[in-house]
Amino acid sequence: MAELKTVGIIGAGQMGNGIAHVAALAGYDVIMTDISDEALAKGMTTIEGNMHRQVQRNMITDAAMKTGLKRIRTSASIKAHEAADIVIEAATEKREIKEQIFRSICEIVPAHTYLATNTSSISVTRLASVTDRPDKFIGMHFMNPVPLMKLVEVIRGLATNQDTYETAITFAGRLDKTTTNAEDYPAFIVNRILVPMINEAVYTLYEGVGTVESIDTAMRLGANHPMGPLTLADFIGLDTCLSIMQVLHDGLADTKYRPCPLLVKYVEAGWVGKKVGKGFYDYSGEFPVPTR
Repeated sequence: MAELKTVGIIGAGQMGNGIAHVAALAGYDVIMTDISDEALAKGMTTIEGNMHRQVQRNMITDAAMKTGLKRIRTSASIKAHEAADIVIEAATEKREIKEQIFRSICEIVPAHTYLATNTSSISVTRLASVTDRPDKFIGMHFMNPVPLMKLVEVIRGLATNQDTYETAITFAGRLDKTTTNAEDYPAFIVNRILVPMINEAVYTLYEGVGTVESIDTAMRLGANHPMGPLTLADFIGLDTCLSIMQVLHDGLADTKYRPCPLLVKYVEAGWVGKKVGKGFYDYSGEFPVPTR
């Protein structure tokens, strides 16, 4: 089992900057790349803000924050990963985009480099098949927000070898994460259960059974959920929820996974949640206001 020193992360969005955050605090040298300097600057601002909050809550020391931030380098060029020991893809949940990323990264990284995907639903075996090292390829699905959520789903592809699996488990442990093994089926464990529940909540809204607020209140107070399903959908991103439902529907061929037409409509409108300021709630004011 190889010792990892340098961690490459492709994608500076919610998941990518979260993984960079915890990897840097765990003592790894981190290279975070994205397609634009603007996305990288936004990602670093998020990391700094989240670390500051951890300092204020006495979760980490000020010295640990400063050291961690120094360990993160950014680049708009994928070639920056040429010295990485493991590269974790955390791009948008679109198979074609992920496959193109892995084809490109295989031309850059050395033979010893492990490859991981943070996909929340797409077949790990299928993504591994476009690389030159399916035996060194694994799924590591971190939960959002990464600095706070303890779980990582570890998904072995058909060709993933034992060394790669053990390396991933050790890496997750050093990040202070708990791992659970999931088989390589659509959406794995967490999203196989969670996202259809969100989709059903959207159907409940679509059919007029309840309002946005009444559905969220019912699940918070009636099922003891920490946040309502529509609030959670906004937090995850409605585009991500739709992508996962489409993977489930296509992969399992069961009508119970059909995405709600209202979810599709919101995504088509660009109202994909908190990251753009509007989803099932409008976040432009002091308090979120339902949009329907």
